[in-house]
Amino acid sequence: MKKLLALLLAGAMAISMVACSSAPATEGETETGSVYYLNFKPEQDAQWQALAAAYTEETGVPVTVVTAASGQYETTLMAEMGKDEAPTLFQVNGPVGLANWKDYCYDLSGSDVYNELSGDSFALIEDGKVYGLAYVVETYGIIANKTLLEKAGHSVEEIASFADLKAVCEDIQARKDELGFAAFSSAGMDGSSDWRFKTHLANLPLTFEYQTEGITPGSVKGTYLDAYRAIWDLYINNATCDPAELSAKTGNDAVTEMVEGKAVFYQNGTWAAGDLAAIIDDLTMIPLYIGVGDEANQGLCTGSENYWCVNSQASQADIDATLAFLNWCVTSEKGLNGMCKEMGFVIPFAKALEADNKFVQEANAMIAEGKTPVGWNFPTMPSEEWKNGVGTALTAYAADQTDDNWAAVVTAFVDGWASEYALANG
Repeated sequence: MKKLLALLLAGAMAISMVACSSAPATEGETETGSVYYLNFKPEQDAQWQALAAAYTEETGVPVTVVTAASGQYETTLMAEMGKDEAPTLFQVNGPVGLANWKDYCYDLSGSDVYNELSGDSFALIEDGKVYGLAYVVETYGIIANKTLLEKAGHSVEEIASFADLKAVCEDIQARKDELGFAAFSSAGMDGSSDWRFKTHLANLPLTFEYQTEGITPGSVKGTYLDAYRAIWDLYINNATCDPAELSAKTGNDAVTEMVEGKAVFYQNGTWAAGDLAAIIDDLTMIPLYIGVGDEANQGLCTGSENYWCVNSQASQADIDATLAFLNWCVTSEKGLNGMCKEMGFVIPFAKALEADNKFVQEANAMIAEGKTPVGWNFPTMPSEEWKNGVGTALTAYAADQTDDNWAAVVTAFVDGWASEYALANG
């Protein structure tokens, strides 16, 4: 695990219920706090609810977990922070997210949970203050059904580049009626799924541009957007549905298509293992190739955009209770089991357990083979509005695949980046 975390660092840049605040303490009593966690990850809601209940049973401290709907975290956070009983624990996605919420982030310097962190590369630090701690290192790529591949006369081993992936996918799609399945699951562009493409897929041309062009704050050139178009074309034209239907397709649709054996490939990450548990033995994860860079040595996309922040506007009792809960999560037997085993997280803390998640194990194996992970650079994306602009343009292009409509994607990507950065930093 320590070797994995070190190598990941090298490869990376960069409701249910609402908790009630504690009643004021009377003279001679010590005020006790409570915890309200606004959780970012719907796929881990049940595990967080169980972990919160276990902590309350063990300590008597109330812990409430509210999980935002997929794609609605920032909106939910803004609404909840405006309430008297605001979250004591929330998440930002990196430096850009921190810029929006810095005034609400407690300095975690010297806290027990910060002292458990594997290194400062997993912290958001500005002006000597620790504002956020990454709580999970994750990996994504293209999930492939090996059994269906073999039925189509192919194997994972023959896919080592974008050209290979394209050849296999187009062959499967050409025979989809005969085979009974398509190459790709639906690339849904509703709010439960569009982040896979306007953020995670967009990370690939962005990362390769950073590597070759360098980072210029406030602008991108769009050097590899032709490659972005090529992989998007592959997804939407070799799938379970007509591209014009993607605006209404959901994340659950893609999962169902995979579980029911209607598609071979599915872009997603380690967090999807639970959703695919029924067929997990048939699955593997391969790199997300777009025809750029050293594909022979390319690994999976690995990093984090998930940083815990403690609400500095909460009472000191609630802040202390929240810090104690976080430390318990990353040091106690129950906490570690919940995060590393039940949730399947790779956590960047000293006492981390090896995750049982099959995709995590495959990511480890690729690194051991010398493959270079693709870093997560989407935390540098200037705003959620930028992502939405790219997503809207991708959806319009899918429905009508003209050069003019792709030009709108390029405009949203390049010009949208400059304008959103200027708004955020003006």
